Amino acid sequence: MSLVELIAQADERGLAASGLACLDRCVPLLGGDDEILRPLWASLTDGADAEEWGERLEQARGKLDVAGAEDEAVLLAHRMLEAAPAGRAAAEVRVWADACSVASLQIHRLLDTAEDEASSVAVRREGRTEGMSPLVAAELRRQIVVLEVLAGHGPAGLRRALEVSTEGRRVLRAVVSRRTRQHG
Repeated sequence: MSLVELIAQADERGLAASGLACLDRCVPLLGGDDEILRPLWASLTDGADAEEWGERLEQARGKLDVAGAEDEAVLLAHRMLEAAPAGRAAAEVRVWADACSVASLQIHRLLDTAEDEASSVAVRREGRTEGMSPLVAAELRRQIVVLEVLAGHGPAGLRRALEVSTEGRRVLRAVVSRRTRQHG
């Protein structure tokens, strides 16, 4: 099943986790540490008050201020954070999760030193993977795994989704660090 189809079929929690996972993997671009979005993850568990999402989102926004950034990858990550809806209604989080998916794939494409043969990340999301660069391929796999694990396991899948996100964040942190060393 393509990423586009998985997003279309995901429930409210799956969509919120999908968007959050994309944002979480891109936190190194925003100068955040590994724990900065942990409270948002906790607000997706069973028994969490739905209003906690909005409060915790505002706290994260306050800690991840990248005003004046000019780098395209940083700007895309910042837009993901700013576009996050204050509520978790399915319609709102579906638009956000979809936009985060595109933005995160584009960020990985911008940061990958290998060429991606596709004209846009949209074809990757639809399932066409020939000539895909390694960093984009890994991000696409992570996005698919997050949605599949949440669809198959519901709230119990949050732990695995967070693990997948943490792995991706480490990879991106290494890429950003290497890029910083190369560009001074």
